[in-house]
Amino acid sequence: MSGWKQFLAGTIAALGAFCLGCCIGWSGPVEQEVKAGDAYKFAPSSMEWGWISSLMTLGGAASCIPVGVLIGIFGRKITMLGLAPPFFIGWLLIIFAQKAFMLMIGRFIVGFCGGAFCITAPMYNTEIAELSKRGIMGCFFQLLIVHGILYAFIVGAFAKVKMMNILCAIWPIIFFVLFLWMPESPVYLAQKGKNDKAEKSLKFLRGKDADVSAESNQMASEGNKEKVKPMQALCRKNTLKSMAISMMLMLFQQVTGINAILFYATGIFKDAGTGFSPSASTIILGVVQVIATIVSILLIDKLGRKILLLTSAALMFLATLIMALYFQWLSKKNVGWLPVLAVCIFIIGFSLGFGPVPWLLMAELFAEDAKPVAGAIAGTTNWIFAFIVTLAFPLIKDEFGPAACFWIFAAVSFAAIIFVLFLVPETKGKTLNEIQGMIAGGKKD
Repeated sequence: MSGWKQFLAGTIAALGAFCLGCCIGWSGPVEQEVKAGDAYKFAPSSMEWGWISSLMTLGGAASCIPVGVLIGIFGRKITMLGLAPPFFIGWLLIIFAQKAFMLMIGRFIVGFCGGAFCITAPMYNTEIAELSKRGIMGCFFQLLIVHGILYAFIVGAFAKVKMMNILCAIWPIIFFVLFLWMPESPVYLAQKGKNDKAEKSLKFLRGKDADVSAESNQMASEGNKEKVKPMQALCRKNTLKSMAISMMLMLFQQVTGINAILFYATGIFKDAGTGFSPSASTIILGVVQVIATIVSILLIDKLGRKILLLTSAALMFLATLIMALYFQWLSKKNVGWLPVLAVCIFIIGFSLGFGPVPWLLMAELFAEDAKPVAGAIAGTTNWIFAFIVTLAFPLIKDEFGPAACFWIFAAVSFAAIIFVLFLVPETKGKTLNEIQGMIAGGKKD
């Protein structure tokens, strides 16, 4: 297969997302053991555990903008390699925690480093990919996240907390050792006027016999354009339009109910009389998520981003509507299979579109000079909404009941359909320059 090395580099870059998936999947399997005081020499209170769980999302929110600046200055590769040591240190704090605050600090650090990969990995992958493979490689990030979550679920089901922590902590080291051998993004090198190095990077990625002159010349001409300051690039009309689209997609990704569905999933499987243990049901959901994300990646460069987003939003609307109806009127009836069906529909819908595509579009919608900071702002938005939903969902559920939550999620999912239909451009098969022209012209295809 020609250009297989770009897939290798993209997969290794996305190992940072696998590390993040381990952090996301950690809290569920360890909660009971940690809160009972069996995992550490202390037992955190409910409030302390709430912070231990949610500080990861705050760490993610805190990382995006600083990392967006760093990748513009030092490059994608150096920045990503620099994230591995603190990532490992964060896990060491979690492994050797003596007090709850050490767990909190560790979770914040791993969230910070994992959140940084939300910006660096999709950007690196779309920059090293050939045009025809950009969609697939831009989704590697989400694919490796769901694999990381599944890995944490499986390890958590069979290992004690300390062993699970160790098996999660090794991944930043594995990433560092493998990524050392990968090239810097040729787009970044061209931006810095290092055209010979950019061509060498392209030769590695496309194969030594590939003719990269046209691609190299295009990158060089982009790099030779008059440089503008980041704030000037951010204030361009095109950038502001792209940022509005990207931020809204991040909002819809988090506020359509993915965290709530996962929160309820084990209880729903149990109440339906499926006979699955909580750990088995989370593993099943993890497997469904992985399979649906793989299907999305296979389809994204055939059907396009927009079709997948519309299908995704429609399935999530259907699922949250079923959940709302169930909790409002049907929970006392003998229809336990209905929410199980809804959970599966939601996970498949989310993984087909709103899981991977917002991260891909974040890397596609911005001009090269605006991308690091604008993408970072969009990424920060995602983490802030994740934190708000994690915090607000239990409060709304306790005050107004679960039905109210799912009516809100259904309304947001319906709004997502309208938004994608009328305001999101189709970027399939278009160069980054063509995408900028399309945004300027207001065409949505």
